[in-house]
Amino acid sequence: MTKPGPAYAGHLAGFAEDVLRRCRERGASQAEVSLSEDQGLAVNVRMGDVETVEHTRDRGVAVTVYFGKRKGTASTADLQPASLEATVDQACAIARFTEEDAAAGLADPDRLATSFPDFDQWHPWDIDAESAIELALQAEAAGRAVDRRIGNSDGAAVNTGLSVALYANSHGFVGAERGSHHSISCSLIAGSGDGMQRDYWYSSALSSLDLEAPAKVGRRAAERTLARLDPRPIATGEYPVLFAPEMARSLVGHLLGAVSGGALYRKASFLVDSVGTRLFPEWMKLRERPHLARGLRSAAFDADGVATSEQDLVRDGVLQRYVLGTYSARKLGLSSTGNAGGIHNLDVDSNSEGLDELVAGLSRGLLVTELMGQGVNNLTGDYSRGAAGFWIENGRIAHAVDEITIAGNLRDIFLAIEAVGADIDPRSHIRCGSILVGRMMVAGES
Repeated sequence: MTKPGPAYAGHLAGFAEDVLRRCRERGASQAEVSLSEDQGLAVNVRMGDVETVEHTRDRGVAVTVYFGKRKGTASTADLQPASLEATVDQACAIARFTEEDAAAGLADPDRLATSFPDFDQWHPWDIDAESAIELALQAEAAGRAVDRRIGNSDGAAVNTGLSVALYANSHGFVGAERGSHHSISCSLIAGSGDGMQRDYWYSSALSSLDLEAPAKVGRRAAERTLARLDPRPIATGEYPVLFAPEMARSLVGHLLGAVSGGALYRKASFLVDSVGTRLFPEWMKLRERPHLARGLRSAAFDADGVATSEQDLVRDGVLQRYVLGTYSARKLGLSSTGNAGGIHNLDVDSNSEGLDELVAGLSRGLLVTELMGQGVNNLTGDYSRGAAGFWIENGRIAHAVDEITIAGNLRDIFLAIEAVGADIDPRSHIRCGSILVGRMMVAGES
């Protein structure tokens, strides 16, 4: 596939300037434009056969105009002049018929980024469909060969993608980003009849050189699947709950949802007016690090063009700030934190070793390796989710468990965190290890 290089951002900048000129000609007091192009390859195999091969190429242009405090937005996937003209006309027409919004408008010029370092996120993978298929087949074959009890497969996949994006506005700001992302995954089925169990594993990275070998991905998927066979019930009660790293970051995700500007100005969060409040144990710290080399969400600017900076979200267990873009900050009477579009590379500091050590320290409890459902009320903080994993007895995994529910309130859960492991899962921008919650309600066998 074609691999647009650094010069391609300049090509997009020409389109952006043309769009902004058209907006000015129509009398817009402010305007902004976002352009993006993505291309990728995805292959899927199952039981040794190729299921799908998909080449993708998508592009988009979103135009927003402001006539005073009235806003209109329109978009297109066509970069032809006539289409751009029509898109600008649609945005202007919408703006003329909308109500004024005191929070509307571009970010303040003095908040816009002026420095654009390279964060080493561009690593194209020179792979064709045939080679990608071969890697997927290797992953599935390695997993199926581990044990005769693995009799079926949900398949294996290889994905690779490149993206280039540019944001520009009528303050004169132009900022471009580009990145790559690649993955190998495998999902297997073991057992038979009502005793069948399914699990998976995947490796993902910005560079193909950082991916786990396909055979390793397949074997890891097999080991996880086999471990889930023969689950046994546990009694309902309150127990320590240990979240594996890939599950632990969901707890941090619930925090981010509750401290995001949109939820706060709509009064749809249990953490309204909580800056300065201790939410976690005193040793806990969460720090945003948007300028990490090869970070999954590294960026010099947010979706409004506002410069990003390294800053604490939680320090000494206390919430230091919210997660705000320009619009939500104005709605709340605050300043943008450079988070329009979300958080960048959030580090959760550890105070413990890894998962094995945390398991060894428990006389009994639950290890959660899968979560199901969306049972989290952002308004109240009530938490109730289906789960599966393993029962721990005397510092060792005793047996698999499934069809259970874990419940509590996020305020109580956050304060009950006893340990965060150093076993960080590198596959997410939420850089978090295992999390041990000292006590949660577990609904198992009645």
